[in-house]
Amino acid sequence: MPSTPISVTSGRAQLAVERSGDGRPVVFLHAGVADRRSWRAVIGELDGVRAVAYDRRGFGDTTYEAEEHSPLDDLLVVLDAEGIERVVLVGNSMGGGLAVDAALAHPDRVEALLLLAPSISGASHEEPEVGASLEAAIERAEAAGDLDAVNRLEAHLWLDGPAGPEGRVAGAARDLFLDMNGRALRAADPGRARRPPPAWDRLGDLRLPVLVLLGELDAELSGAQVERIADRVPGAEARTMPGVAHLPQLERPEVVATALRELLGRH
Repeated sequence: MPSTPISVTSGRAQLAVERSGDGRPVVFLHAGVADRRSWRAVIGELDGVRAVAYDRRGFGDTTYEAEEHSPLDDLLVVLDAEGIERVVLVGNSMGGGLAVDAALAHPDRVEALLLLAPSISGASHEEPEVGASLEAAIERAEAAGDLDAVNRLEAHLWLDGPAGPEGRVAGAARDLFLDMNGRALRAADPGRARRPPPAWDRLGDLRLPVLVLLGELDAELSGAQVERIADRVPGAEARTMPGVAHLPQLERPEVVATALRELLGRH
């Protein structure tokens, strides 16, 4: 599906946006170790969808001057620039948290959520021991200023999953991760981000279809935690994706696309 790159102004930022296709509007929100390119393979599997993805401040091709800003406001600016009144949001990790924030703050504009290992503000996480040694190594590399090492270690933690061998995910997907995360690690500070109130204790206020996906090799969340998310949202469903880690859209884009088609078809 050919895409059209555009730039959308929000405050002192020029948000890099790309759109493709026609049909029901779906906006894709990337993880904190990725950018809009992480969704291209999923979007390529879709028909009858108007797909929009953009780079948040500090990621990808978005340019900016440091200022106090709101990631939620930036999302609304993209929706308005695209003339989207109501949208289905697909969010991974931090992008999933942003999707939840948007649905809580603007329920009239969000009609359904597909959340991939969402990082929801206010949640208490059980720290999996399996990733502890990798996280400690990342902290040492950060302290030493060795961003190449940080990038390599984070590829193991988030892309491969800490229970798997380093390099489990190879080829184009790994190259893309290293480029996306490498750019984010070296990005200038975008300034203080204003955040809405914590979402965890307000999940019960959501009144829209929600499907939560978790990769079984993920370091960030356990299946029990994802079930807790789904339990708090009326009518939500949680599923585990076998054989993938924190970024299933890079490993199994066709499975993510199938889940989205199912969500769109049911609602």
